[in-house]
Amino acid sequence: MSSTAAPHCAGAPSAWIARFAPLVPAGGPVLDLACGGGRHLRFFRERGHPVTGVDIDLGGVANLRGAPGVELVAADLENGNPWPLPGERRFAAVVVANYLHRPLFGALLDVLAPGGVLLYETFAAGNARFGKPSSPAFLLRPGELLEVARDRLQVVAYEHGIVDRPRPAVVQRIAAVNDGTGERMGETAPEPHALPS
Repeated sequence: MSSTAAPHCAGAPSAWIARFAPLVPAGGPVLDLACGGGRHLRFFRERGHPVTGVDIDLGGVANLRGAPGVELVAADLENGNPWPLPGERRFAAVVVANYLHRPLFGALLDVLAPGGVLLYETFAAGNARFGKPSSPAFLLRPGELLEVARDRLQVVAYEHGIVDRPRPAVVQRIAAVNDGTGERMGETAPEPHALPS
């Protein structure tokens, strides 16, 4: 098994995701993978984005069912199941918080539209000292999200370290933009993106 999901909460969005949300193209569709209680679905919907939430259990977002601009997809993302969003769908942002299933990395990059933003934050190596998850299978290795983005996305920000809130943990997080870097290898570097303040 190569995944883990932390308890989701329907409270405030992750400070990391909120900080880099302004990078997401205005009005573009947002995919929240393993959406849990829907805190990021609600956050991006309030910012004017159509949102798609995918999770095995949609109980935490049941009150969003049928709401304008909200699509909910019940899907088991693991156990060899196919990608739940077939076709050529693309998203202005892919958001993943407190969830890790490494076989999905390629699909997440493939559904990111040109100019789209990957916002990913989950537990990382070293978290065992604070509790669960503690198995290396459920923790990002040092630099792993950088490796996922390498040659495909422009990394805007990356961190791996200890946080105190919402509880002490070791996390790794990335904000990266699909600016075509992977298609222009060997050419001049893309222009840097303005960082949200």
